[in-house]
Amino acid sequence: MRHVMLSLASTWTAMALWIVAAPGCAALVIGAAGAAAGVGTIVYVKGELDTVVEASLDEAWEATEKAIADLEFTTTETSKDAIAAEHTSRTAQDRKIHIRLNRYSETATRVRIRVDVFGNEELSRTILDKIKAHL
Repeated sequence: MRHVMLSLASTWTAMALWIVAAPGCAALVIGAAGAAAGVGTIVYVKGELDTVVEASLDEAWEATEKAIADLEFTTTETSKDAIAAEHTSRTAQDRKIHIRLNRYSETATRVRIRVDVFGNEELSRTILDKIKAHL
């Protein structure tokens, strides 16, 4: 039993050292896993909904604008260029909605939605559903 405990401790120590010594590599591994998810996969991690939709950045932007209007949120800030776009708005309960769009390819856009600081998965999915309805 003592040998097993020492072996586990050694494994955890090695993993901790690897994470500290090679943060760029860990980010690469995590980034590659996220990128491999692809179009249609929806991930909710640390308060942010993250997915890739089959639409150009311009199409996703227009759909986002229409979704926000449908939900009657108050737009507080927007920005857009050929690579990315951001839309910030507020609900009637003064909850901050932040939507980030990034060009993934000519026909795909990464969509990330965060509600307030800690997130709200249900509201994030409602917003995403509204965006998809306009695509």
